[in-house]
This record gives sequence, C-alpha cells and structure tokens, in this order.
Amino acid sequence: MKFIYSIILGISSVVTLSAQVAIGKSSLTVLPSTTTPNPSISLEFGSGFKGLILPWVTNSGVVSQHPTANQKGGAFVFDRADRKVKFSKNNGTWIDLTVHTNQLPATGGNAAVDAALQTDTSYPEKAEAKSQIGGSLSDVTPGILVLADTNKAMIPPLVENPEINIKSPAPGMMVFDPVRKLFCVYNGTVWSYWRAG
Repeated sequence: MKFIYSIILGISSVVTLSAQVAIGKSSLTVLPSTTTPNPSISLEFGSGFKGLILPWVTNSGVVSQHPTANQKGGAFVFDRADRKVKFSKNNGTWIDLTVHTNQLPATGGNAAVDAALQTDTSYPEKAEAKSQIGGSLSDVTPGILVLADTNKAMIPPLVENPEINIKSPAPGMMVFDPVRKLFCVYNGTVWSYWRAG
C-alpha cells in the first residue's frame, strides 16, 4: 500500500512542479552548446504537419478573460459567430487576426464551420476544467490551457507553408512558418499571415 501512495505522490509532484512541457516530441529545445533545456520555454510542440486548435467560442464578447477589473490580455480564441481567430488585448478588447472575410483559400472552398463536437450534448463542457503550466497553484485566470509563467514563452507548432502541407486544417488552427517567419491562423475558409516587426 505504501508503494502505491509513493507512486501517486511522485506523479503529483512531477505534475505540479513541472513548468516546462513538450508535446509531440521527447524533450524541449536545448540552448546552443549545452544539453540543458531552454529555460525560457513554457510549452513547445513537436514537428509535423499539425497545428494547434484554439478554443471555439460562440461569441468572443462574452469570454471571461480574468475575474478582476484588471483584465489580462493574451487570450486566443476562434469566434464561431463571425468565423474569426481573435487575440485579446489588456483592456478587454479583441483584435481580429483573420482579416480576410470572403476569400476562397487555396486549401478549399468557403465551407461552413461544423460545430457538432462543440454543440453535441453527449460531450458536455466542464466549466471548471483547466490545465495550467507553471505559475502559482492559486492562479485564478480562467482558460482551457493557461500558461501562467511570467518569464517563459510558448513555441507554437512549426509548419512550413501550412496552406500546402496541412491537408485538412480545422477552423481556429494556428501555426508558425519558421522559413517565412509568419504567424499563421486558419478561420475555416482562409489562412491569414502575420509578420512580427
């Protein structure tokens, strides 16, 4: 019985103390000329022609970003109401990252968004569900996945030419094209690209 408690305690310690996570790869990227994982990475995704699907919301205007008057920015969502990928600012407003409205993409026609999984009653939403990487256990920031460290960043999935290499992108998908240095989002109809600086 003590052995079982030791295993449970060990797993709990790893889960609560780990502030760096790699998904789809065996380890985080290491710093040049060292074997130590880069301490600035909170969450990193592996390679392959896959993207990160953002949470689908029925209306970004009613998304609770933070329970205090001082709202935190940095939330990403796919707004089903207007079929746009959006990013929240510190003042509670949303920035449209889709920018395209009625263009036909190279990846397919102007298909309607199939929201069956999000609206199916056999998959009820658990409002209290939350995964958090890093930060304090008392953090109350709402979200499906909260990266709570204040000194680490997320490295999104890296996909070169996602409009060609991701054969069936889903609405709300985001990736980073490491060759063209573009942040790419898909709204179910078209890819939009953002360059820093």
